[in-house]
Amino acid sequence: MTNVSQPQSAKSVSWIRRVVTYALVLLIGFVLGFVPMWVKSRESASNLAAATNQLSLAKVQSSLASAAIDAHRGDYEPARQAASSFFTSLRAETDRGADSILSQAQREGAPSLFTLQDEIITLLARNDPAASERLSDLYVSFRELMSK
Repeated sequence: MTNVSQPQSAKSVSWIRRVVTYALVLLIGFVLGFVPMWVKSRESASNLAAATNQLSLAKVQSSLASAAIDAHRGDYEPARQAASSFFTSLRAETDRGADSILSQAQREGAPSLFTLQDEIITLLARNDPAASERLSDLYVSFRELMSK
């Protein structure tokens, strides 16, 4: 009672090897095409994230600059709204922690800017011309902080 297996025909083995070889070549071709696209995609995503961070920071700075210009021109209500937007945006970024667009040093320096918030908003609400000078000083302080 010997189990003797019949050998596969040479034609059948050759056909299976050919299919496996073609499948492997096709798989290698897909991988070789996928890897460069994947690397390019990751690079593009990284560039997009960096550009988005720069845009967010530019918006924050722009709202402060707008407040300073409006206050200088005597348009205190738009200046108050822009200053409020600046402080709200800056607070939101500092509260995000490590996910913030701000560096650790910038987040640590931001509280010194918040000490002026109530004073500036009050001066703007009262239409006080001194708000213009305070906003200009705040803008200079903000730029120094962002250079850290």
